[in-house]
Formats: sequence, structure tokens, C-alpha cells
Amino acid sequence: MENNDQLISHALKPDFENTKVAFSQKSDIALKKSYLLFSSMNNSTLVGFGTGMVSKLLQWKFPIKSIIKKTLFEQFCGGEDRDDCDRVIAELGAAGIGTILDFAVEGATDEKGFERTEKETIANIKKSSGSEHIPFCVFKPTGLGPNKVLEKLHIREKLSESEQVAYNRMYQRFERICNAAAKNKVKLLIDAEETWLQNPLDDIIYQMMEKYNKDEPIIFNTFQLYCKDKLAQLKQANELAQQKGFKLGAKLVRGAYMEKERERAKRKGYPSPIQPNKDATDQDYNAALRYCIENIGQIAVLNGTHNEKSNYFLVELMEKASLAHNDKSVYFAQLYGMSDHISYNLSHAGYNVAKYVPYGPVQAVMPYLFRRAEENTSIAGQSSREFNLIKKEMKRRKKDK
Repeated sequence: MENNDQLISHALKPDFENTKVAFSQKSDIALKKSYLLFSSMNNSTLVGFGTGMVSKLLQWKFPIKSIIKKTLFEQFCGGEDRDDCDRVIAELGAAGIGTILDFAVEGATDEKGFERTEKETIANIKKSSGSEHIPFCVFKPTGLGPNKVLEKLHIREKLSESEQVAYNRMYQRFERICNAAAKNKVKLLIDAEETWLQNPLDDIIYQMMEKYNKDEPIIFNTFQLYCKDKLAQLKQANELAQQKGFKLGAKLVRGAYMEKERERAKRKGYPSPIQPNKDATDQDYNAALRYCIENIGQIAVLNGTHNEKSNYFLVELMEKASLAHNDKSVYFAQLYGMSDHISYNLSHAGYNVAKYVPYGPVQAVMPYLFRRAEENTSIAGQSSREFNLIKKEMKRRKKDK
């Protein structure tokens, strides 16, 4: 009987090698386009030269928008505005994968830019409330107010009168966005920022959780586990939630600012907040997953990673805890255009999955697109993994014809 149980359990597990499922939504032509793109990304020299050249051509106003739109943009973005994303939302939804609408225009530095971030986020929330295929919305908190104010608050410096006014406006934008999410019953992910900005943001986020997460987790904070102290902070956040009587929404990621963090720490002469190596990050990441599952119900977790081992690890944790594959407190998430072998196979096995789908005018989202190109080149084996899986699927289709 025990052996049968193990066989049944194994049969229910997703298979990240199943390229038929992974690329089920891609036509032969679309698959070949992805093949060509990821084959280019395998060449770090080409990526470095290409991103630099594209930046210059855009500055010189060369008419290359259509080329970018048909390549990088089409692979990694949903559209130029939220309604332009409808095709991608429907395509993902048909495979049982949710969309996380992400306004990817970065670099807001003035009131007009901050107001635009607020309006876009609230409009995304309203769109989400009318769609079964958009389970989350997201925003970047530095899009709501000036960094210099957050830097001063982080080190507990007194704000000037004008800075206090700017902070108050930022807080009010947070409040209006979180209120809209709660009213529309849309889960809201709040991205993490650099460590030297994060403390005052955490203060606001937990105030919003105390107000809006009483009955269910609506507001989610992001924990970057490549930071040495984030596992401890996750546990502290849950203790605070239990004391204050609210549910903790936790989005787990490895992190996005490693080189910047280390360089700043060295320049300013303080210990680096970043883990000493990848193994330490991986250990804390998986420990965070284990902690969330041990506290499931009190915590809702979104597992935001392209790491196959961590996704399999969460599957095993859920199995050991006898959680249903579609337990409402557990989600898996990856970026649109990447790791379809993870997303589609998890969804095929019945797990809750969502893709981050960024949108915005082509030129405005170029910083985001350049990061995706560089990330695929720098992450050990990432572009090679994508490329080899696509190549495997092309061979499979050719054989089946």
C-alpha cells in the first residue's frame, strides 16, 4: 500500500522536462522566434553590445521601435497599455495561469510621475476585479514618492517640512491603492526596494496589512532572501501579524539588487547586507518556504522564483502538509516570457500559478527589457536552459509530424 501511495504521489508531481505542456500555447512560428531570441541571449558579448547599441539608437531617434516590439518586447511584455494585454491574459488564462498586471514604466521622480503610478495601479486593480484571470496586481513603492525621503527615514533622520509633505502624499497614495485592493478583493503585491530604502516602506506596509488583512491576506510584502536578515524578518513579520490580529501576505524572491547593494556597502564602509554565496541564499529561501507552509492559513505565500529546485521543494512541502494543489494560500509565480516549463507544468498539475505581465510604451520599458536580456545571460544556465528546452520541443514537433 505504501508503494502505491508513493507511485500516486509521484504521478501528481509536475514534470519540468515536459516541453509539450510547457510550449502548448506557442505556434511553430512563435516557438522559432523564441528560439532565435534565446540563442542570441546565449552570447553575453552580443547582449552587452546589443543593449548598448539599442540605447544609443533610441537616443538618436532611429526608427527601431518596430524591431524591438517584435523581439524583446513581444517575448517579455504584455502590451503597450493594460487593454493591450488582453490577448496575453486570455492566452495564459486558457492554460489556467493567472496574470499579474505590472506597470513597468520606471523612474518616477516628480508628483506627476507618482500620480501616474497610483492611477495605473488602481486602474489595474479595477480591471482585475472583473477578471477571473488576474488574481494579483503589483506596484513598485518608489513609484509613489521620492527616494531621498525614504533614505532619511531609513536612518531615522528628521525630515524637512517639504520632505514631510512629500512623505504624507506618498502615504496617502499607498492608502488609496490598498483601499482599492481591499474594496475590490484583489490581492496586491508590493515590490521590495534596495535595503537602504526598505524600513520605512515596511512600516507603511504592515500598517496597511493591519487595516486590510484582518479576514484574508490582501496586501503582500516582498522578502528578498538574498539578504542575510530576511528570513528573520519574515518570522518577525508573522509574529507581528499574530499580535495585531492580521494575516501575513508574503511574496518570496531571491532578489534583484545584489551588485548595487554590495557596491554601495563597500563605498560607504558598512557590512554588505547580501548573503555570502548562492548556497546561503538557497538555504534561507527554502527555509522561508518551509516556514510559510508550517504557518499556512496565518500566512499566504507567493513563491516568486525561476529556480526549479525551489519549485519542486514547495510541491513536496505541500504534499507533506496534505495541502491541495490549488490551496488558495499558495501561489507560484514567474515572469512572462521566461520559465514556461515551470509555469505551464505546474498549472497542468493543478497548482495555482501566475505570470508577471509587464506593460508600457516600448521605449519606456526598455530598462525592464534590458534587465531581462542581461538576467538571462548572467543567471547560471538561464538562457541556455530556455534555449535547450525550446530546441527539444522543436525536435519533438518535427518527429511527431
